[in-house]
Amino acid sequence: MPAILCKCGNRLNIGEIPNPIEWLMISDIEYDEFQGEIDSEKLYMKFKSLIICQNCKRLICFWDGFNQNPIFYKVDNE
Repeated sequence: MPAILCKCGNRLNIGEIPNPIEWLMISDIEYDEFQGEIDSEKLYMKFKSLIICQNCKRLICFWDGFNQNPIFYKVDNE
């Protein structure tokens, strides 16, 4: 199963469907491009995948799809 290693060392399963640690997001502008009847496949292709590490709560975002390296965002505890 596909997985990614978080910076904290936690192995994250990214192949589960549906995936309880994956969130899908879309920009407001891209969302507004869809009106009337929507082709769910076309909409789905616009989503960015955001994975949440259960251990350290980092956010791992695949801005350019799963074929590119993700960006890791660490929680600020201030």
